Amino acid sequence: MILGGLFDYDSKRKRIEFLESETLKSDFWSRDDSKDVLSEISSLKSSTMEFEKAISMYNDAREYLSVVSSPLELEEVSDLINQILDILEHLKIYVLLSNEFDKNDCYFEIHSGAGGTESNDWANMLKRMYLRYFDKANYKYQIISEQSGEEVGIKGVLIHVKGEYAYGKLKGESGVHRLVRISPFDANKRRHTSFASVLVTPVINTNVNVIIKDEDLKIDVYRSSGAGGQSVNTTDSAVRITHIPTNIVVTCQNERSQIKNKEKALEILKSKLYVLEKQAIDKKVSDLKGDVMDVNFGSQIRNYVMHPYSLVKDLRTNYETSDVNRVLDGDIQGFIESYLRS
Repeated sequence: MILGGLFDYDSKRKRIEFLESETLKSDFWSRDDSKDVLSEISSLKSSTMEFEKAISMYNDAREYLSVVSSPLELEEVSDLINQILDILEHLKIYVLLSNEFDKNDCYFEIHSGAGGTESNDWANMLKRMYLRYFDKANYKYQIISEQSGEEVGIKGVLIHVKGEYAYGKLKGESGVHRLVRISPFDANKRRHTSFASVLVTPVINTNVNVIIKDEDLKIDVYRSSGAGGQSVNTTDSAVRITHIPTNIVVTCQNERSQIKNKEKALEILKSKLYVLEKQAIDKKVSDLKGDVMDVNFGSQIRNYVMHPYSLVKDLRTNYETSDVNRVLDGDIQGFIESYLRS
């Protein structure tokens, strides 16, 4: 089969059939995971339909070649073959996504760097860019917590991203993102440089054996600052958990109750700690270390230059484009694919 066993078309089709049979059960719509099941079906169908389209076009091309009788008809067949190659080039990405956590959902974090207003605005611009990309990629997402800036933008946001290969495709976004522009907040119209960091962590099955000692946790509760239910701005429902040995901090404020927020925060912490444990015992996932530990501004991965010229360039792969506005509108697939191929 094209692309070999790694794409695993047959297993995907069987998974779709199983999930679709689940949707026919009488209790399906009352289940907590009904939306997740539908999302997985949609994601699986997206990749398998591309594969099926390539096979169909291949069969058509073979048939056309047997009866072609003019240069114009030969050109049409050539165009069809190029379309097939484009589809297969895209499907190659799934072959590259074969690491242990690549199929998993992920927790996607954005944090502003030093610089106050400028960096907070840049972090908010990144948030908008990624949310638009999630929509284009048909990923479902939920904002777990968000901290607003004093004047504009955000200091940080934590997003739960759901979809097939969400972690695998997004893991390369971890690192520092640098913006150069004429500041809209500077009356003298001077050029400013702003930094924000992105951190991507895979969602790990909560049944894994991760021991979290109560004495290792510092738990704070506070009043939520964003949308999330009638009680958000009236009760101390938001939860911040600090894991003292590793200094990992997780916040959650989107649930209606303090108990639910604590459960979600512990779930996220568990995923982060599991990845750390895997690093210590398994070298094949040692490259995840940078995704989970502190991201410092020395790990800059991408420049977004809006002045004196227009350019977005990934410093790891040298992939670049001059269309900054298109990138900031969520068109980052080229950067994601170039990182995976590298």
